[in-house]
Amino acid sequence: MTDNFIPLLNYQKLLPEDMLKLAESFYELMKTRRSVRHFSDEDVSMDIIDQCIMTAGSAPSGANQQPWHFVAIKEKSVKQKIRIAAEEEEREFYAGRADDVWLETLEPLGTNAQKPFLEDAPVLIAIFEQKYSFDASGEKVKHYYSKESTGIATGILITALHNAGLATLTHTPSPMNFLTTILKRPDGERPFLLLIVGHPAKDATVPDIKKKSLDEIRSKL
Repeated sequence: MTDNFIPLLNYQKLLPEDMLKLAESFYELMKTRRSVRHFSDEDVSMDIIDQCIMTAGSAPSGANQQPWHFVAIKEKSVKQKIRIAAEEEEREFYAGRADDVWLETLEPLGTNAQKPFLEDAPVLIAIFEQKYSFDASGEKVKHYYSKESTGIATGILITALHNAGLATLTHTPSPMNFLTTILKRPDGERPFLLLIVGHPAKDATVPDIKKKSLDEIRSKL
């Protein structure tokens, strides 16, 4: 063992039946997760948000470079700026940037260029992918597998927020460069995804959709 390695101390081997019970109970929790577009303005403690972001930060990453940054936004004026910029991009998307096939695919979900949830929800989390950073001497350091790593961290964040009893919505207006400007993020970071977080409105509805079955998403060899 080299000086760069330490013993693995936290792994606890479980009995197969206990492992299955945990897997089943976690599935029961996660299958209740839905993307929500109608949020209440009920406040959410930043302590909860921070804890979930810390959980996201536990994600594996290429060469442990942890190429992500999360900006938690509660300030109303900032959320308003984001909504204005996002809706501008969305209007162009629905007016011609998206082809007919893509629009037909979206139609059952009832989406359009209006994004009131960007102001209604108490918290927005802007997730940035760090393409590179700088070391202590100021030298540029390229990040490897930054997109894949940030995607994994984002999935863990969504899971952590759902586990904490919060609803979420992934929002990806394209392009998202306005987030870099509004949030004053440095060169080397690229907007990856905007996550809307909060409690569902009392009258919230969701599309009547189904997830693929196990046989549709898994093969065995």
